[in-house]
Amino acid sequence: MEGQVQKPTIFLYTDGAASGNPGPGGYGVVLTCAGLRKELSGGFARTTNNRMELLAVIKGLEAILWDRARVEVYSDSTYVVKAITEGWLDKWLATGFKKKKNADLWLRFNPLYRKHIVTFHWLKGHAGHPENERCDRLAVEAYKQAGLPEDPGYQPDEKAESLFEQ
Repeated sequence: MEGQVQKPTIFLYTDGAASGNPGPGGYGVVLTCAGLRKELSGGFARTTNNRMELLAVIKGLEAILWDRARVEVYSDSTYVVKAITEGWLDKWLATGFKKKKNADLWLRFNPLYRKHIVTFHWLKGHAGHPENERCDRLAVEAYKQAGLPEDPGYQPDEKAESLFEQ
């Protein structure tokens, strides 16, 4: 529209990690936009890698200060990327997440995702991408902290979910 200033694209790099699956876990986030940079991280005493991969994206989207932002998400998580690019999330929403792990996080993610213009990109982990490597270091440092809180959504009877499970 005439007179409106186009806001710059936000680049969101994410990674999650767990030592054991389940085990202590953490997430790392790097946001860049128009020369600005923000890093976020956190961890839990017992969680799964997939939960931390998804939480990293959630924390990054929650940090965005305006609606309808153009966001390019870069993740090495096939689980997270394919949930969007292959329509798994819409299927899970339609079926009420029947027997689906991590429903609490997907329900938290969904409105954040829908309020922006988001494109997901998969990148190979531990392949030398500087921002992905930084996110990995942030995630690992986070889960190595003493006194981590419990992950409120983690269910102790959960097993690590297959990356391709639908």
